[in-house]
Amino acid sequence: MEDFTMEQQQKAIVVGVNVKHQEDFEYSMEELRNLSSACHVEVVGQLVQNLERVNNSHYIGKGKVQEVKALYDMQEANMVIFNDELSPSQIRNLEAELQCKVIDRTILILDIFEKRAKTREAQLQVEVAQLQYMLPRLIGLRESLGRQGGGVGTKNKGAGETKLELDRRRIEDKISALNKELEILVSQRQTQRKKRQRNELPVVSLVGYTNAGKSTIMNALVQSLSPSSEKLVFEKDMLFATLETSVRKIRLKDNKSFLLTDTVGFVSKLPHHLVKAFRSTLEEVAEADLLVHVIDYSNPEYENLMEITDTTLQEIGITDIETILAYNKCDMVDCTIPVVKERSIYLAAKPRVGLSELVDVISSHIFKDYIHCEMIIPYEQGQVVSYLNEHAHVISTVYDPEGTRLNIECRPMVVEKYREYVV
Repeated sequence: MEDFTMEQQQKAIVVGVNVKHQEDFEYSMEELRNLSSACHVEVVGQLVQNLERVNNSHYIGKGKVQEVKALYDMQEANMVIFNDELSPSQIRNLEAELQCKVIDRTILILDIFEKRAKTREAQLQVEVAQLQYMLPRLIGLRESLGRQGGGVGTKNKGAGETKLELDRRRIEDKISALNKELEILVSQRQTQRKKRQRNELPVVSLVGYTNAGKSTIMNALVQSLSPSSEKLVFEKDMLFATLETSVRKIRLKDNKSFLLTDTVGFVSKLPHHLVKAFRSTLEEVAEADLLVHVIDYSNPEYENLMEITDTTLQEIGITDIETILAYNKCDMVDCTIPVVKERSIYLAAKPRVGLSELVDVISSHIFKDYIHCEMIIPYEQGQVVSYLNEHAHVISTVYDPEGTRLNIECRPMVVEKYREYVV
């Protein structure tokens, strides 16, 4: 298997095709440069071409290929990176014309994911996505294997073709073995999720574009509401800092609790292999009672990035979960904070401004169906009292002759469960 890992000090020309004057084209090229630098690749030149549709054989026009070659030689680059996923024949043709390493947006993202993957599940998902990407490109990636021979059936196959078939079979076997292992991990995750659901805790999921500040918000909430907890998640100003879903229990001062999950960040043109591979990770989002869409308000393209996140959520079938908008990094722009407007909040997670307001907004959504009631629990039913202390907001406790009188706020299902004790 060819190694796509990119070492330090690589120099690249980035190339993009603006099909029918896309509005977000400029930003997608900027993002390609950011993805390149996340792989320690220095971008030394850029070429774009406006076309009605991409060129089937070379992605860009033949004349443009010569321009890329000239710029490549002039800047002493050692690779060319294209802004879309290239077909196997496009890679083959471009490598033949340019006589250099050709990389597309997908392999760049796969490379970053491979570097960032920490858990076994994330590593498996990345490996499956890489192998699925490679499978149709074996011929392009193996210039040394000429397709000698020909003829019908298997007798006249050349050595190159036989080698390719063996490689293809090996990769297909590897993919199915990895998928089996993934299925086990996914079922374990589902068991954990069921356990959490039995706890009847509402689930709040942080979603948003990569590097919008989801992990920073999560850590800020964990630190401010559970200061004794050391279970912080990795946060850094870089693309795809977080690849696995982290779940933390947040206990509020009034004894209500919810589970907060932090998910992998979204990016435009996320390779479909990855959307598929990470579906199990993103299933956490589908189970949520509330989504907090974290937006980097300091990014001039923030509206475009919101759209990309919404589109990705639709792709994985999430369309009807209540969502609040958290405009983060407001300290980096001229903006009064904290400000709450209906379903939106403007805050700055790093300097910890607006967190209590964010918690209030979250609470007003996830606890809105809570019922206020009074129960008298017989003294011999001590386990019910401890259950309610754990799963309800106990406002007051009074010890009456007939039992423990609790003044509580809780979910309707809890009232249903202990209806016999309601006064």
